[in-house]
Amino acid sequence: MKQIKIGLLGFGTVGQAVYKLLTENAENIAERTGFLPVIEKVLVRDLKKKRSLSIDSKLLTTDPKDILENKEISIVCELMGGIKPAEEYILSALERGKVVVTANKALLSEKGEKVFSLVNERRLYLGFEASVGGGIPIIKTMKEALVGNKIKRIVGIVNGTTNYILTQMLEKGMDFAKALRLAQEKGFAEADPSLDLKGIDSAHKLSLLASLAFNFFIPFDRVYVEGIDKIELIDLEFARQFGYVIKLLAIAKEDKGKYEIMVHPALIPEKHILTSVRFNYNAFYIQGDFVGDILLYGLGAGGAPTASAVGE
Repeated sequence: MKQIKIGLLGFGTVGQAVYKLLTENAENIAERTGFLPVIEKVLVRDLKKKRSLSIDSKLLTTDPKDILENKEISIVCELMGGIKPAEEYILSALERGKVVVTANKALLSEKGEKVFSLVNERRLYLGFEASVGGGIPIIKTMKEALVGNKIKRIVGIVNGTTNYILTQMLEKGMDFAKALRLAQEKGFAEADPSLDLKGIDSAHKLSLLASLAFNFFIPFDRVYVEGIDKIELIDLEFARQFGYVIKLLAIAKEDKGKYEIMVHPALIPEKHILTSVRFNYNAFYIQGDFVGDILLYGLGAGGAPTASAVGE
């Protein structure tokens, strides 16, 4: 069976999960695609760092050229995060005609116009399913399944950290600080959770979804952003008294050629389907002109769900 050689840029939580998926499920992938995935090289910062996942040290490198300039590697997975040097590496791989797969929502929403222009001009392939929604196939749904529809509206709970915190506050009566600490202990929140709490992570994701929905690039800085960092327990209790639940929503909608793209805490009626999205789960409520209303739901964060999306 023909092998397809892959280079991983980054070996953190997501990188290790991708490595595990591609090695443990290699035969299953080969049966479905006709190609056996083989990890050729993995870019790391420190060769001597102790890692929880066992990997052959011969696969590790600190030199990106060992992946980007390796003619045997045809697929490059960028799993580093951040803007620099990820942008440089992605553009370098694309310019060499390699298939690129990335989970980097921040890069694509802030610098995506340059990246997507190169992809379109040269008819290259950039996979970014893992950048939004973890294991939920929202990008594939937007690009393929709903391509015949005009998307009128997307309403999403797209950040597992904030949804987990709000769930604990509402259901357990925790104050914000205690719910945040619990999220960090469970591994659902970073040591510095500011990107999640301020809504920036959600806005990065919405930038990409709205661009797909409305057929033109909508950069991150055009998205209105408000997070949950000012929400207090009393806010959720008052909302419940009036029959509402507070969720951090990512909303993109079109009306007569005008567009609203925004992330903010919102009141949802208790009987609405999105109120049942609890803890670190995500959901996307999409309205198309022909398909009507549909809902995609699942784990929206974490190494394993994201690795699943990279594997797509």
